[in-house]
Amino acid sequence: MKTDLATLPPIDPARLHERRERVFLLFAVLFVGSMAMLNIIGITRFVQIGPLSVAVGVLPYPLTFLCSDFICEFYGRRRATQVVWAGLLVNLFVLGTLWLGHVLPPVGAESQPPWQVLPLATSVYLPDGDAVEGRVELYDFIYACTKGAVLASMFAYLAAQFCDVFLFHFWKKITKGRHLWLRNNGSTMVSQFVDSVIVISVTFGAAFFRGETTLHTMLVLLGGSYAFKICAAALDTIPFYVGTFYLSRYLRIDPTREHHPNLEETRLSRGSLHVGRQIPGSAPSPPDQLP
Repeated sequence: MKTDLATLPPIDPARLHERRERVFLLFAVLFVGSMAMLNIIGITRFVQIGPLSVAVGVLPYPLTFLCSDFICEFYGRRRATQVVWAGLLVNLFVLGTLWLGHVLPPVGAESQPPWQVLPLATSVYLPDGDAVEGRVELYDFIYACTKGAVLASMFAYLAAQFCDVFLFHFWKKITKGRHLWLRNNGSTMVSQFVDSVIVISVTFGAAFFRGETTLHTMLVLLGGSYAFKICAAALDTIPFYVGTFYLSRYLRIDPTREHHPNLEETRLSRGSLHVGRQIPGSAPSPPDQLP
């Protein structure tokens, strides 16, 4: 699918810039929101999807790679990197909030809601290897299931997302903007493998060395997690093609060329792109040819 942007009707530069920033904000919010859900619900539950055993926190995670690919495609490597760093700040905020809720003292028993403390019929082993018995606070239980996943996801997140951004632009440069499927899947499949290996290793590594879990169990979790992400990556190829086709028209950005949003903002603020001046629907010019 190829769009001739030059055939589109003219549009005011200020309005076009606002449209582009609004779409960027939407992708950034979806990216950060998916990261937050991963860290909050984490490994609190494993679900069966066909033959795959998948942690519920993984379910929204493939969306982060689709969003980052759209940002890379239309806004460039610099903007994509900025979003990755913003996601790291959200990771730190979630971890800090979880820790604060854990260290603060609970209210008295007479003021507690009935679900705050749960009775246990048998001893339960937490992901960190500690055993609890008798009674356990619901929050402490959730915190034990998420803190390790959050720490693991922070390491995996940085490695996988920067890997994804680098490989996406690598393939885009090699193919000169052609073959969307290659940079979409080629970057995601490698970065998802990096993510899965780090998350499973950090989350369950301590339990493995204590002899509380087996290598087979870890490989099953790794295989299930990665297989789910690969399937999701393959399935998002069609939405990526369709989204790229329509967004290239809506944003007036040629995906085969590098867009420079920061330069565009500078030109608007200096009046080089005059509000009210109509420009054709062609792709943004290179830095030395912007109107």
